[in-house]
Amino acid sequence: MSLARNTLVQATLTLGSRILGFGRDLALSAQFGQGPMMDAFTTALMLPNMFRRLFAEGAFAQAFVPIYGGVRAREGDAAAAVTASEALSFMFAVVAGFCILLQVAMPWIMPWLLSAWRDDTGVMFAATTAAQLTMPYLACMTIASLLSGVLNTSGRFALSAGVPVFLNLCTLFPLLAPYVVEMDQTTVLLATSAAVSLSGLIQMALLWWGVRRLGVTLRLGLPRLTPGVSRTLKLAVPGVLAGGALQLNSVVSQLLTGSNEGARSVLYNADRLYQLPLGLVGVAIGLALVPRLTRAFVSGDHEGGRRTLDDGITLSMAFTLPAAVALFVIPFFIIDATVTRGAFTSQDAARTADVLRHFAWGVPAFVLAKVLTPPFFAREDTRRPMIFSIASVAITVALGSALFFGLERAGMDGVVGLAVATSVSAWVNVALLAGTLMREGTWSLSGRFASRFARVLLASAAMAAVLLPASVFYEDLARLLLAKEVAVLAVCGAGALVYGVCLVLFRAVSPSELKAVLRREPNAEGSGASTPSGLD
Repeated sequence: MSLARNTLVQATLTLGSRILGFGRDLALSAQFGQGPMMDAFTTALMLPNMFRRLFAEGAFAQAFVPIYGGVRAREGDAAAAVTASEALSFMFAVVAGFCILLQVAMPWIMPWLLSAWRDDTGVMFAATTAAQLTMPYLACMTIASLLSGVLNTSGRFALSAGVPVFLNLCTLFPLLAPYVVEMDQTTVLLATSAAVSLSGLIQMALLWWGVRRLGVTLRLGLPRLTPGVSRTLKLAVPGVLAGGALQLNSVVSQLLTGSNEGARSVLYNADRLYQLPLGLVGVAIGLALVPRLTRAFVSGDHEGGRRTLDDGITLSMAFTLPAAVALFVIPFFIIDATVTRGAFTSQDAARTADVLRHFAWGVPAFVLAKVLTPPFFAREDTRRPMIFSIASVAITVALGSALFFGLERAGMDGVVGLAVATSVSAWVNVALLAGTLMREGTWSLSGRFASRFARVLLASAAMAAVLLPASVFYEDLARLLLAKEVAVLAVCGAGALVYGVCLVLFRAVSPSELKAVLRREPNAEGSGASTPSGLD
């Protein structure tokens, strides 16, 4: 299957999950606003969510797929299944033990994580219990990540992209329950936290079924540090760190905001919006790139690898830049029109919008990092991306701390400084990744690529020209169209239409090129009649 087709499968299914996730976030904001229970929930979800993004959304998969695919190509399916089973058993034992340790230690950890509410025993109890309830999700994601890697290596992207929808489905039920039966905020919080772990069990079971349907038999046995496991960990652990710079930066930011009431809720809402293009485009292209790049480098087809990477960068920017422009130009319009309701006020929306605007100009870098790391992973080089990732996190810690506390002392919102630091560090990471690839000849900035990228920029500028007046006359548009929700849909639709037309007019893309990239590759793995029903 072609890169664009694989990306389309990933992005379409991820979009469905993100739409439900947006509905869940609306329910969360309506129930809790930016009060103590919202801070408690975002803190309880912080560690499991970080591991979900590190493992289930690409970083671990990008490190594991070349290892599994290499063994499969050299030694066959049976040897690959043994390697995967050994890695699965060892990782699950380690992560399950880590989860239990965190659950036991959480009463002592939570006052440090959520210091703003340290003196409120009710909030501390609710936050601690919620965090203990969400921890099993982390262990489930360990198994799910490896199962997704097995499916993706075989060209099966649909199931691994589709199962995250159960996180949103499961958590929506307790959040909507207060509209049917009377429930206090603490009960809703604990029920929603338990639903997170339930969704992990469902995702793991479905992926296990998918792998069995594929004909691959994995066994969860006693953990052993075999040579195969040692080699997997040697590459995978740095790979997780390398591919998870954005997630690690997000955790650093959340830790810094523990002393500021409502700040963690602001970060959560801004994070969910700017992560949308990352999930739809960056992760989808990143996962689709890894198998193709692995085949190219294993076969010695370096020119094919360069073309694949060029296509990935061009596609990712064509889809990402308009999203970044919209988040930068009309952040308050988007948030107030969609999220403000119930306990979430327009003042909350204004604070979140200020933070989102400074995440927005980092969005292209967040996506580019997802596209530029697979060439390293495909050659089993995880050390250099890990070093770049550590440098990125160091910048976030240093610059973010300085801006956060500096702005707080100046009477301004320190969370804005964390957004600035995160975006700066993301661009530094991209510069290091791209510079290394260009220096060693893996990728080069061709004239054709530069020309097409400039045309995408022009189309994005034209879209911004449409969105900017809408942000100025937001209230007038809402009155004219009778509802602010209708207004934001109309404005975003108009912007998307202008952008699409300009892409064609400026010849950044053409209909024939779109048909070409969506055409199935005849020799691609995973194509053909042997595709199991329901998996592709």
